[in-house]
Amino acid sequence: MIDEAVAKFAEGILGEVEEALKDEPFSEEIFTQLILERLEDAGQLEGTFPLFQKGRIKNAIYRIDGYTFDEERSRLELFTTIYREDLPPGRIPAAEVTKAFERALRFVNACVEGLAAELEPSNSDASDLARLIEAQARTLGSVRIILLTNGIVDKAAGSTDWRDRKVEFDTYDIARLQRILGEGETRADIVVDLQALTGDPVACLHVPSQAGEYDAYLSVLPGEALSRIYDRYGVRLLELNVRAFLGLQGRKSVNAELRRTIVEQPSMFLAYNNGIVATVDDLELVKDKAGRPLIKSLKGLQIVNGGQTTASLHRARRKESLNLGNVAVPIKIIKVGGADLGEMVASISRAANRQNTVQLADFSAGDPFHQQIETVANNTWLDDGKGRWFYERARGSYLAAEQKAAYRKSDQQTFRAQTPKNRRLNKLDVARYLTAWDGLPYRVCLGGQKNFQHFMQRMKDSSPPPPDTVWFKRLVAKAILYRAVEKKIRAMKFPAYSAQITAYVVSGLAQKTGGRVDFEGLWSRQSVSIELERLVEVWAPRIDGLLRQSAGQLNPSEWFKKEGCWLDVVNRLPALSDPLPPELSYAGPTDGEDAATAPVRAHSVADYERIEQCMQVSAATWLQAAELGQKAGAVHWKVAGICRTLASYAAGGWDKKPSARQAKPALEALQACVRAGVIESAAPEAAVIS
Repeated sequence: MIDEAVAKFAEGILGEVEEALKDEPFSEEIFTQLILERLEDAGQLEGTFPLFQKGRIKNAIYRIDGYTFDEERSRLELFTTIYREDLPPGRIPAAEVTKAFERALRFVNACVEGLAAELEPSNSDASDLARLIEAQARTLGSVRIILLTNGIVDKAAGSTDWRDRKVEFDTYDIARLQRILGEGETRADIVVDLQALTGDPVACLHVPSQAGEYDAYLSVLPGEALSRIYDRYGVRLLELNVRAFLGLQGRKSVNAELRRTIVEQPSMFLAYNNGIVATVDDLELVKDKAGRPLIKSLKGLQIVNGGQTTASLHRARRKESLNLGNVAVPIKIIKVGGADLGEMVASISRAANRQNTVQLADFSAGDPFHQQIETVANNTWLDDGKGRWFYERARGSYLAAEQKAAYRKSDQQTFRAQTPKNRRLNKLDVARYLTAWDGLPYRVCLGGQKNFQHFMQRMKDSSPPPPDTVWFKRLVAKAILYRAVEKKIRAMKFPAYSAQITAYVVSGLAQKTGGRVDFEGLWSRQSVSIELERLVEVWAPRIDGLLRQSAGQLNPSEWFKKEGCWLDVVNRLPALSDPLPPELSYAGPTDGEDAATAPVRAHSVADYERIEQCMQVSAATWLQAAELGQKAGAVHWKVAGICRTLASYAAGGWDKKPSARQAKPALEALQACVRAGVIESAAPEAAVIS
């Protein structure tokens, strides 16, 4: 008998797919895209690309529905989908599951044997993947084929031999999806068989807590085993760790020292390294002949301190081919009993990481920044006073709030009316929308978790003021715009990379408008105009073409993650044209202007062109225009002040953008300075647009 929670979750997924069918015709592809996005947001997967590809080699069929390639871990994952419209969900026959895995593996074989040359030239996305697999075949560290299904599968995992390596088979069926996406569980699927990894159970010293809140086990793990565990689970091992801190600043001195020890004195690693601290939900113990405890397996493993060590060991083995045979790593394993796991982990992390000066802001869900967003969201109502947006600071909090409201039917109806699912934001959403709007689409293309790490690092480095109501309304406006662009691009049915095109389109719009659109109007209407959708319809294929031209012979999915891609594309963005959508042609004051005194004038294409031209001038040139221009009498002191302001914006990487009222006199001042001979030509005469 199927669990009631699973049946309800399956019904919800089916409903979402059917709703999307109004815009897109293929339910299996919609399901694949929906599940890949959610699994990525949950930290189960990274950098996924939906890509349906089916064909025939001789008399055998190959098929995949998506893929991800982790260059760092040299790991290829292919997705294959079985979608049913049955309710309640039924069991998928074992033969059908096996056939799905075989078809996906057949695709890998075909790629290695030159499939790219046989594909239609127009099928560039599949060709790109086929060439990638062909080029990486000899050096692939691991291959995993993952079945996505809304049915129930009895045997979820397995493996087979393929070209001198193991190919793993894994399954996300509806029960597992409900556990991960419905309940917010992310650790239960991490099961580490130490006996299989090392050949024997691992010796340990058991130290029980006197208060019974936890059990501690002190042990030593082979470096090779720890590297392979990370190879299998990646950043999911660090779900409870200080994710925003790990690996962003590089801690090059620490990594260099780790590498030096591995290369020169591997047997001393145990003596020199502080080791790692981990928590587990459970562990399986056996005893040796003398009755001493041995650890056979770990369930729900989370590394709460020592992520740097773990990732560095993995990199040394995978990327630098260093031998970890003589490397041993001390580990303290905490099995939490009656204590609250989240609070326990936060306390362990804070205490263990003090030596690395980790700030409290590094703990994502408990970060004051996210707590403040949650508080503001709860107290900011839409203009009609009847609805609001829900900020899901901790994964699963929306579901918990919905279930709490479900105790009384009237409360449940009120909750759903006030905060429907389409007005839900989570931490990864916030990072995605703000990062794209700030002109960093290549960071968005890294995937939800990695982008979130970079976002939190930027927040920590820039120390922005705490979120308030105005900030939150602008955040929601950016979310509405991003989601509208995303929906329109999906409906246009690009063969692949729709998520990447979305990020670059949004960043392109922000670049062309100087980040200044009608945020208040977007908040009030809670939707975008038809005119903006038409603009996206024009821009999307052009951006797609620019991205592909920029990638050239490089692997597109990897190139889109590079800053060089954005620097290439940003100089060739499509032009804006009149009439502008209302979000861009709005009338009213801009940042820093007094609504009571600022002239009410609609924005034009010329305004945005001036803003863009201002941002092509260096901070040094703006300062020269201010100082030398004012001294020579070519620039009025008030305009010189505008030039100094723009110099500060430029020095800050244009985090702040010029307004239309600043741009025109500033560009005119530049030309006046050129005519007076106090500075060299900094902008073309055509930049001064009346």
